[in-house]
Amino acid sequence: MKRLTSLTACSAVLSLAILTCAARDGALLGQVDFGKFSPPAGGGDYVEVNLPGSLISMASRLIEKQEPDAAKVLAGLQLVHVNVIGMDDENRDELQKRVQKVRKDLEGKGWEKIVVAQKDGKDVNVFLKTNGKEAVQGLALVVMDGDRHAVFVNVVGDIRPEQLAMLGDKLHIDPLKNLGNSGSKDKEKSE
Repeated sequence: MKRLTSLTACSAVLSLAILTCAARDGALLGQVDFGKFSPPAGGGDYVEVNLPGSLISMASRLIEKQEPDAAKVLAGLQLVHVNVIGMDDENRDELQKRVQKVRKDLEGKGWEKIVVAQKDGKDVNVFLKTNGKEAVQGLALVVMDGDRHAVFVNVVGDIRPEQLAMLGDKLHIDPLKNLGNSGSKDKEKSE
């Protein structure tokens, strides 16, 4: 019995040390490293948005009186990262490979694929990193918009499943908006 208690205590301390090191290194639970992106050489579309927790917290306080539900969702967020990269002949193959690699990596790291939608050349995958059944630690959205754009979105924080549709609406992420209509565990495949 003493050995089991010691082993449990050691495991707890080791887990805490790993989490502390991860937090010190800047990694947040639910954060995805998509890698570095560059604008297309041909001058196509390129968008990069990085919203750290401090800015999200400020936005939450600004809208608290007008939209208390949205403010509550935003208050639980630690990071929002969005990349939209226009594809051209020079970067198309690399971006398609990166999309496949990111999707495979997420599945290999325990992320749950909750939406797969393919229609009219668009290929959308939505992944969740959960903390038990209570909360979502991270959301990753990986989209191939035909031969036009590759989109990578990562939302990190304490998000309740029922708040995902509202979050999608406030951040203009259409696949998340639709989760409220279809249920968060529905998988859509239109091949």
